[in-house]
Formats: sequence, C-alpha cells, structure tokens
Amino acid sequence: MKFHKAEGGIAAPRGFLAAGIHCGIKHNKKDLALVYSETPAAAAGVYTRNRVQAAPVLVSREHLAGGAARAVLCNSGCANACTGEQGLLDARRMAALTAGALGIAAREVVVASTGVIGAYLPMQILEKGVPEIAGRLSKGGGGEAAEAIMTTDLAVKECAYRLPIGGKPVTVGGMAKGSGMIYPNMATMLAFVTTDAAIAPELLAKALKYTVNRSYNLTTVDGNTSTNDMAVVLAGGAAGNQPIVTEGEDYHRFLALLQRVNTELAQKIVRDGEGATKFIELTVRRAPSFTAGRTLAMGILNSTLVKTAFFGADANWGRILSAMGQTEAEFYPERVDIYLGELQVARDGRGVPFDETHAKEILSKKDIKVTVDLDMGGETVTAWGTDLSLDYIKINASYRS
Repeated sequence: MKFHKAEGGIAAPRGFLAAGIHCGIKHNKKDLALVYSETPAAAAGVYTRNRVQAAPVLVSREHLAGGAARAVLCNSGCANACTGEQGLLDARRMAALTAGALGIAAREVVVASTGVIGAYLPMQILEKGVPEIAGRLSKGGGGEAAEAIMTTDLAVKECAYRLPIGGKPVTVGGMAKGSGMIYPNMATMLAFVTTDAAIAPELLAKALKYTVNRSYNLTTVDGNTSTNDMAVVLAGGAAGNQPIVTEGEDYHRFLALLQRVNTELAQKIVRDGEGATKFIELTVRRAPSFTAGRTLAMGILNSTLVKTAFFGADANWGRILSAMGQTEAEFYPERVDIYLGELQVARDGRGVPFDETHAKEILSKKDIKVTVDLDMGGETVTAWGTDLSLDYIKINASYRS
C-alpha cells in the first residue's frame, strides 16, 4: 500500500480550514488554534484514563457522544484542569464563543487546553481571540495551528497522507503536541486529525480507537499520563468516495491511512521528548497477544533504570529483563532473547558473550532499535520511548516558572 505525502497538515483534506494566532494567553508565542470543517462531519474521540480529567476533556466527551462535530478550538498556556465548576463553565464558554463566530451549534465544537494545571482560563482574552481566529481561517493555516498548540515542544508536529479509496483520493491530515508528561493511556499530549473520507461515525470511532492503541498508546517519555490527553478525528466526506459503512476493503484502506498519520505523529512526540537524547524503538516479538506485548514493551520503556542505561550507553540488558518481570504480563524468562540493534546480548534469559565496544557504539546513536523475543506466540508489538537525561530534570524542575 503506497501512501502519498500531502502538504497542509491538518488542513490538507478537502473541506477543512485552520488557523493559529497569539491571542495573549502566553507572552509572545501562538496560543490559540482553530480547525473547521466547512460541512457537517462525523467525529470521534479517545480520552485520557487519568482519574483527574480536565474540564475540556469532560465537555468534549459530551459533545462527541453523538458522533458529529465541525470545529476544534485548542488553547495552549493553560490546561484548565483541576479548576472545578468554573473550569467547566469556561470550557463551555469556549465552545459557545466558537459556535457563535462560525455560525454552528456549541455541541459541534470540540474544546481542548494544554499548559499548567490548576490555572483558570483568561476568558476575557479568549472572548477577543476567538472571533479573531475565526476570521483568520484558511486552507494554508495548518502549520500555524500546529504551532499554536505547543507548550514545551521544540518542534511542530504535523503530517498528511493520501491514498486512493473506492477510486477516489482520500486524505488524512493531523497535528499533535506533546513533549513531557507523555504516557498516554486513552486512548501533556493532544492529537487532532481530519479526513475528507466519507465514513460512518461508528466505523470512524472504531478506526480511531484501533489506531490510537497502536500509536499514541505505544509511546512514553516519562511514564506520566496527563489530565488532558485527547485524540480527536473529524471526517467531512468531501473526497466523494462511496461512504464506508462496512468493514470491507475500503475500511481497511482507510484504517491503514489513519494508522500511518497517527503513527508518524506519535513518533514525532517521542522524538521531541523533554530532555531526550535517544529515540528508542522497542519491538516485542512472538508475544502471546497484543496486550501482553504492549504491557511488556511499556514496562521496559518506562523503567527509570532502563532509561538511564540508554542515556549512559550502558548495555545493561539485565535491567530490561528485570523490568519485564515487574509487569503483570506472563512470560517465560528462560525463553527470552534480547538484541541491541543486530547484536544479541541475551539468549534464553541468560547473557551471551558480546563485544562491549560494539554495544556502546549502538547505544551511542540517537536512534536505537531493541528487540525482545518471547518465543511464545505470533504477535509483534513495536513501541517508542526515550532515555532519561539530566535536561529532563532541569526542564521539569522549573516548568511553572
């Protein structure tokens, strides 16, 4: 299946416009993003499982319950989390302001926020900013929108791809933010995706959940699940394809296209991990199930001892096996093989002689591949993580200031 790269990020699909502006929540960086579907769109969302959920998550969950939406408004610089009833009123006001500016219903607006927890939204600023950004919507606004949702991110995260479906070119575009507080369990990270595919809301929701589990939910930077995690997709239908209403060939082609976009955005989040010096791609082979493979992969990538060993380029494979043993996944330690790149460092749960200098060369690279073979089944799971550096501590020790 050959994907064709498209330009425009989240505004690349037909029928979508976007904008990003500085409205005054942050001192001098863009802090408000808007995405708009020119026609009614099917929509779906996946949300954080953190018991502490931000007001915009609660409001957007309500609005998306009917499987439809036309706009996403996201501010950065303030998470509107742990703000009680006032936070809910403010999130609903964000939706109402957007609806008024666009001439749509408030329930058709998804709202999202990211930034410091515990601070109230500066509503006077947003009351001026929302009409302004609505007037700035354009086909070329995807990049500015992606910039406006950033917090500690060092790089803009956006992409778009196209694939023929039912004889029509279908495009999926997206943008995401996230650098620290990354251990999505949904589904601080946010991901917004648009598509011009015509697809039934229930199938769109199923496709989103499937791809989230195999993209964002296979990433970690620091093992911390945010209060604001959310992934949302809007499908406007402007591609003109025969509506996808069954799980046939067209659905699976759309699923692959959505997976391509979400996987790239997820990897970009990890590559931009706070203080990260290494990008680790960990593959668990021959797992008995996807769930077992994911549990073991995340157990390894979230281990502080494993992460610090990668930072120091120390081929301490015993930390990997130990981290696996701390998870709830059942496996046979005596069957486990471990590889750093192409170099095998453990066989059947025991160390094998290997060239320490070569191992250090492998672990000194920015991109590192690690393979764990369970010899238990036919499932392969690939996850992505980072090392743990001194800079991560510095960044998060002074985040509020």
